[in-house]
Amino acid sequence: MTKFNIHQGRRSRWPMRLIVVVGTVLLALVIAAVVVHRDYSENLRPVSSDAATKVFAVSSGATVNQIATGLHRQGLIRQAWAFERYVKDHNLGSELQAGTYRLSPSQDVPQIAEVLATGKVAVNLITILPGQRIDQIREAFIKAKFDPAAVDAALNPAQYADSPALADKPASASLEGFLYPDSYQKDANTDPRTIIEASLAELETRLTPARRQQFAARGLTVYQAVTLASIVEREVSNNDDRSQVAQVFYKRMQQGMSLESDVTAFYGAIKDGKPQSVDYDSPYNTYKINGLPVGPISNVSESSLDAVAEPANTDWTYFVAGDDGKTYFSKTLDEHEALTEQHCKKLCNL
Repeated sequence: MTKFNIHQGRRSRWPMRLIVVVGTVLLALVIAAVVVHRDYSENLRPVSSDAATKVFAVSSGATVNQIATGLHRQGLIRQAWAFERYVKDHNLGSELQAGTYRLSPSQDVPQIAEVLATGKVAVNLITILPGQRIDQIREAFIKAKFDPAAVDAALNPAQYADSPALADKPASASLEGFLYPDSYQKDANTDPRTIIEASLAELETRLTPARRQQFAARGLTVYQAVTLASIVEREVSNNDDRSQVAQVFYKRMQQGMSLESDVTAFYGAIKDGKPQSVDYDSPYNTYKINGLPVGPISNVSESSLDAVAEPANTDWTYFVAGDDGKTYFSKTLDEHEALTEQHCKKLCNL
């Protein structure tokens, strides 16, 4: 008589169930891969058919993420992540070149990446990059074939006494901090003063009455606000980080603490022709003085002005820029020192 082994029957069904489960998972993975690839391919396409060009500047030392974010912000690519992936897949990360370019929403990601990798810059423009000192801006003008004497004359603030952007600037102060970063048209006959005037006008459009009121509500004159924005500009490049860094500086000023910003100390040393050092004694060194330095340490972008006008709703007291490009915030000195030790082995020992 044949006996039916019920346990053997149950075991025989498990391989089939396992095959079904594995097959389902594999099918889901294949579908997901197809969807991701389709999404990636779609985001490599041009944003639109609009062939009008926009000026796009790549700062020296800009990361692929910063370039991708800037392209997306200006409506030149569909998604920043797709540009980053394309650059990584084609090993172009080290090939993207600083400069000023004319790009169009009708160009796809491969075309834009090629333009940036081959350095096909626009030649009839001069670019004032964000976070630049006035001596660096002067050098950019001279490299753009402007006469040095004409550049020096154009940088004399006395010529722009009627500029609304300079209404709060002390009479003895230079144009440091007030030359708005952008790209400006030029030709062989352009007077550098014309570009300076355009730059001041661009800044004035950002110093709206509402923004001026926000500065005043925080106890700052416009000149002081631009000074603080310049420190934020030089400390970090990420917009979210900037609003938190501004919060840190506000808190430290409110509590009577020194700002202790490396970039202010470095600026004072550079201005006096000395090596960069946090120990160099100058009216810009916020390790040695309380409150803000005597003036801006670079020009400012809109995101830094935004950060000073509307700092983050956080409660940090310290921050450190890590070697990995991230900013680490903390509330106590012990936390700050631990984060510095962990994340800032190179930058903090320069």
